[in-house]
Amino acid sequence: MMANLAASLFAAEGITTSEAKAKHLRPIAEKLITKAKKAQDEGPMQVHRIRQIEAFLGDREMTYKLVHEVAPRYLDRNGGYTRILKLGTRVGDNAKMARIELV
Repeated sequence: MMANLAASLFAAEGITTSEAKAKHLRPIAEKLITKAKKAQDEGPMQVHRIRQIEAFLGDREMTYKLVHEVAPRYLDRNGGYTRILKLGTRVGDNAKMARIELV
C-alpha cells in the first residue's frame, strides 16, 4: 500500500489521504527521494540505486520520473522534501484527512 501511495505521490506531486497514512508515507518518500538523488552520481552504484527504487515502487515509469524529474529539483536540499497539510475530517467516517505534497 505504501508503494502505491508513494508512486501516486510522485505521479501527481501531491495526494489527499488520511493523516495516519500521510505520516507513515513521509519517511518512505523522503528516503526514496534521497536514494534518487544519490543515483544522480555517475558510478557503479547508480544502476543499483535505480533498481532498488524500481523494486520498491514496482513501476518503471514512476522510477524514471523520480530519478530524472523529481530528484534533480532537490540536489541542493538536505531533506524536508514533503509537507503535510491537515485538512479536517472526512464526512463519512470522521477520519482526519491530510494532503501530502512535494515541496
